[in-house]
Amino acid sequence: MAFAVGCGLTALTSCADQFDQEYSVDRPALKGEYAYLNDYKPLKEYLGNPNVKLGVGTDAREYLQQQLVYALTNSNFNETVSGNDMKMASCVNDKGEMNFGTVSEYVSAATDAGLSVYGHTLAWHSQQPVKYLSSLLKDKELDIDPDAKEEKEEYKMDWAAATAYTMWGQFPDIATVSTNGALTITTTGTIANFWELQYMVADGISLQAGKEYVMRLELKGSPASENLHYVIGPWGADIKAGVLDFTTDWETRDIAFTAPNDASGVHMLLQSGDYEGEYSIKSVTLYLLEAPVVEVPSYIYENDFSGSDVPGGWGNNSTRTIEDGVLHVNNPSTTDFWAAQMAIDGYQFEQGVTYYMSLKIKGSGNGVWRSGAQVTSDYSSAGDFPNIEFGTEWKDFTVKFTCNKEGATRWIHSFGDFAGDIYIDDLKLYVMKSMNAIPLTEQEKKDTLTWAMANWIEGMMNACDGKVKAWDVVNEAISGADTDGDGFYDLQHGSEGNTTDFFWQDYLGDIDYVRTAVRLARQYGPEDVKLFINDYNLESDWDDNKKLKSLIEWIDRWEADGVTKIDGIGSQMHISCYMNANVQEKKKKAIENMFRLMAQTGKLVRVSELDMGLVDENGNDVQTANATEAQLHEMADLYKFVVSKYFEIVPAAQQWGICQWAATDSPANSGWRPNSPLGLWDLNYNRKHAYAGFADGLQSK
Repeated sequence: MAFAVGCGLTALTSCADQFDQEYSVDRPALKGEYAYLNDYKPLKEYLGNPNVKLGVGTDAREYLQQQLVYALTNSNFNETVSGNDMKMASCVNDKGEMNFGTVSEYVSAATDAGLSVYGHTLAWHSQQPVKYLSSLLKDKELDIDPDAKEEKEEYKMDWAAATAYTMWGQFPDIATVSTNGALTITTTGTIANFWELQYMVADGISLQAGKEYVMRLELKGSPASENLHYVIGPWGADIKAGVLDFTTDWETRDIAFTAPNDASGVHMLLQSGDYEGEYSIKSVTLYLLEAPVVEVPSYIYENDFSGSDVPGGWGNNSTRTIEDGVLHVNNPSTTDFWAAQMAIDGYQFEQGVTYYMSLKIKGSGNGVWRSGAQVTSDYSSAGDFPNIEFGTEWKDFTVKFTCNKEGATRWIHSFGDFAGDIYIDDLKLYVMKSMNAIPLTEQEKKDTLTWAMANWIEGMMNACDGKVKAWDVVNEAISGADTDGDGFYDLQHGSEGNTTDFFWQDYLGDIDYVRTAVRLARQYGPEDVKLFINDYNLESDWDDNKKLKSLIEWIDRWEADGVTKIDGIGSQMHISCYMNANVQEKKKKAIENMFRLMAQTGKLVRVSELDMGLVDENGNDVQTANATEAQLHEMADLYKFVVSKYFEIVPAAQQWGICQWAATDSPANSGWRPNSPLGLWDLNYNRKHAYAGFADGLQSK
């Protein structure tokens, strides 16, 4: 499955194999029933077809140490594949910064040693820099002046219909009246203390602590004044106090202030004991100042009727069908409006939330379309959109309502009082959300990720300097489910809450995902580059190789544009040797069938990640320490079977080669098939019976 090679080649203090001439290691002869392994040559010397690549999964950093890993790789194989270091997450950090230092050193060292390097992998959903890629898809920040503020009305008092007002203080010959929608105060003299005449012009206000506000008054007077006193705040704790000026014409005056922590029961008083004349206040309005925001729709339901999703309904023999991408509703005769209805269920309307509906609509005559929210438990209404009056020409409508009851889960539409045909398109239900950023469109996401993939592939190809001639261009694209019923497995996709993987195909699309990766690999790679699609379970017996058949179908779809070309198929073959003979026979037949199906495509065939576990007669995995000699011989026979069948069934011109994914058995602490006898060597680098089986398979003995 293209997992990390944690069970491969690690430098140890002893070795029982001969490596290349520069890194030879004295080895004691194998004894007993292992003595025959002394006579075997390094594996690559058994290759009959000089064009076949015999590869091994390698830790690039261990290879660069030029010790045991380097020696064993060079002496037994002619191709090396990095288990992890050429994957995107190994080269691109959370900020999108790329570092190909290890890649360049590894490729140079391997090619200088005469090996070819196989690239693994350009496009995959796993081992991706998820944080970086996800950050590219975040909402687009709006170009807003950070110093700008918008006014949100929080409180308003005017005297257009007021019959009372509140005042305090003693003053002779004072007259207060409310005329022409204004509060008018008339005085015929002054007193020394201005606060001894006060008028309440706002009261009962609650403020948000720390928020900025503006109190705006509309006023005039005769004579004009520059000394009208005011106080804003709860009793005994003034928030703001000062003076206002006014002229003989209606004008507004603003008082800006910041709310304190204790900001309930706030009022505004005007204090005019030292003013002689007449002044009037038309209105007092309080505004909350906030940074500008934009409202964007958040869709609950969208249907352009291009598919087969027809809403349900009932009544009066009415029908609903989709015709040429339009919903066609027919009501044969006029009845009560509620007698013919259409319903869309499963959407939870929340009390107090405002909902929007938009649609295009026309009819065979003039009529009314009614919509609203319904509580299905008792069929009561939870609020209605305004009626939509349609005619014989297409017309766009957007209407809104506020849900007034809990428990509404049905979006109900009524049209029983119209006889004839109604046509609807682009029906949407949504709420508006305020934000200072707007989500990227689907096309913007696709364009952004196409850029990111191009940047990544160009960087990797440049780091390899044209020396890596073959790649897994796309890895593990096929799922194991056929949800659309077309007879083939779908592509893999992300699931809700998955923050570990990044599925490019969720944004690029099932077709363009692979086409884009192939196009970019050919654009930035060497002219003679070969591109493979790599996947696991292609040898599956439980579904008659359906995953491979599905992959072949998908390759046909990807190549249908006449431009995209996929050179080969890689089969991971993380198999097991079963001690149950019947089970093992089924597995073998499926392996043979896999090679036949791959050969029939005419494409290059590669066994990309061969390793082998062990399963006993009861279906239990066998750990390395518990494997018997007989079982290890059975594993050797299965290695021989797989390798020999590859050369027997796949035509020579299509034989790319075989990559042994785990050279040694898997350590107990490995992240990949731990404690499993996977390899051709044991953990002390002694040849195993599996080595002989693999070598015999190469010779087709």
